Amino acid sequence: VQLQASGGGLVQAGGSLRLACAASGRALRNDHAGWFRQAPGKERKFVASINRSGVRKEYTEDVQGRFIISRDNAKNTVYLQMSSLKPEDTAVYYCAADVTNWISRNANDYHYWGQGTQVTVSS
Repeated sequence: VQLQASGGGLVQAGGSLRLACAASGRALRNDHAGWFRQAPGKERKFVASINRSGVRKEYTEDVQGRFIISRDNAKNTVYLQMSSLKPEDTAVYYCAADVTNWISRNANDYHYWGQGTQVTVSS
């Protein structure tokens, strides 16, 4: 099973990016999925999660109203649309999949991880 995260980059504050997480070797439609981020020198933190069908979503308070998690099960891909980006959003963003409880914010509960994509927001 491989999760390939893409879409990161350098953007100015107030800008937008869309991250994508494509799965291979596994039907992602069977899994709840999520996004986490890790800033330099800090622990990996929960950003958002989505259940298998894509109907139910959960966000950390820091991104509520600015980020949207979605999925296209036909394309085996989960997305994170990020808007109104702030310098404090700068981090490596990781997608994760296969968690028992879709609202879990614990990284240890997820079984599969992508390699991470760097997001840098300049002020």
